[in-house]
Amino acid sequence: MSNHLKFYIDGAWVDPVAPSTLDVIDPSTEEPFTQISLGSKADVDKAVAAAKTAFVTFSQTSVADRLALLRKILEVYNARFEDVAQAVSREMGAPLSFARDAQAWAGRAHMESTIASLETYEFSEKRGSTMIVKEPIGVCALITPWNWPLNQIVCKVAPALAAGCTVVLKPSEIAPISGIVWAEIMHEAGVPKGVFNLVNGNGPDVGQVMAGHPDVDMVSFTGSTRAGIIVAKTAADTVKRVAQELGGKSPNIILPDADLEHAVRQGVQGCFGNSGQSCDAPTRMLVPADRHDEALAFAKSEAEGFVTGDPRDEKTVLGPVVSQLQFDKIQRLIEAGIKEGATLVTGGLGRPENLNRGYYIRPTIFGNVSRDMTIAREEIFGPVLSILPYSDEEEAIEIANDTVYGLAAYVQSTDIGHARNVAARMRAGSVYLNYPEWDTFAPFGGYKQSGNGREYADWAIHDFLEIKGIVGYGD
Repeated sequence: MSNHLKFYIDGAWVDPVAPSTLDVIDPSTEEPFTQISLGSKADVDKAVAAAKTAFVTFSQTSVADRLALLRKILEVYNARFEDVAQAVSREMGAPLSFARDAQAWAGRAHMESTIASLETYEFSEKRGSTMIVKEPIGVCALITPWNWPLNQIVCKVAPALAAGCTVVLKPSEIAPISGIVWAEIMHEAGVPKGVFNLVNGNGPDVGQVMAGHPDVDMVSFTGSTRAGIIVAKTAADTVKRVAQELGGKSPNIILPDADLEHAVRQGVQGCFGNSGQSCDAPTRMLVPADRHDEALAFAKSEAEGFVTGDPRDEKTVLGPVVSQLQFDKIQRLIEAGIKEGATLVTGGLGRPENLNRGYYIRPTIFGNVSRDMTIAREEIFGPVLSILPYSDEEEAIEIANDTVYGLAAYVQSTDIGHARNVAARMRAGSVYLNYPEWDTFAPFGGYKQSGNGREYADWAIHDFLEIKGIVGYGD
């Protein structure tokens, strides 16, 4: 029996208080493949009340008990791994190989890193006659996006539970099915009643209600900067903690001493991964002006090798973007790039020639992009790369930091010392040198309008804790 029309509250699958449904669209066909229920304030109230009640006992559990619970969740997750991948592929159009190797893998990797971090996490520290203790903050509202559903669900839920918090999760209503599978995993793993709750719905009717709820102690939100501002303003009335992971417009500085062809080709792959739908994607490639034309040729060759098509075809590398809204936004920004005078190297407006339905974007490269162009300022969230020439290293660093965002930055060089020196000057929460492997133990979060707080491993556990000083504790 499908749980798509139900919420998970207080250890059980329940119907919404007021019935309301939403079609879930397969972006490769533009057709609905299932429906979910949309929640309301009444559903949020039930879920928060369950979490508040459960917090009384769950917050007092031992680290050993919470480790055993997380290990059981991981065990069930691994058993449901293919179900997770299939759900992500269907709801957001991710090619099956990517859904398995990146999307579903990310959920597993974050579970593993959270467990490893909890095994050695110190919850108390003695300073003189004062005992410093770290305690769970309380009931946490978790609002997650559609572009990396399991990545963001697990790197919020797992550390919150590791800290001893209870949670109410609202996945994106655009890609909600993987969240429902996750709730089934939590139930099968025996998570105590009320510790984990799920309510589907939209931002105004569920997300904002959670953010403003007087019995919610913390909100952890991942999404657009625009929505993050609304969440923060809503949460301010009850002075609760807000952790935000928001937008990005990440620079990729290819230094003169880099292997240009390798750096450009890898940069295209990094930008186009997940169909360009990653907040930390290296979407602004900065190249030496005297090698700009070479860079365009390498980028064109790489982009034109991408196979765009049906996510269920194992040969597909790029699937569709997630929705009509995203498709239209990307088309508008590609048109802006053309009108503002950037060089269209490959791709452009419309679908790829072999596709007549689905939210497919032509893999697009722009050259001769200047920092003031719309495509160099706005987050596009599709397979669209802007290549900007720079005259010297100082100008490259200046251009790289000339953005309201600060989620990630990338630096390419054959001289690691040189790359480190440039990294030190990047105003970004993460700097990646020479395309390293994904590190789920590294802190993840942004500077400036890319948000605050840090996720992944022990960094995330820390964000779900309050710090108490017991003065006069004694020896």
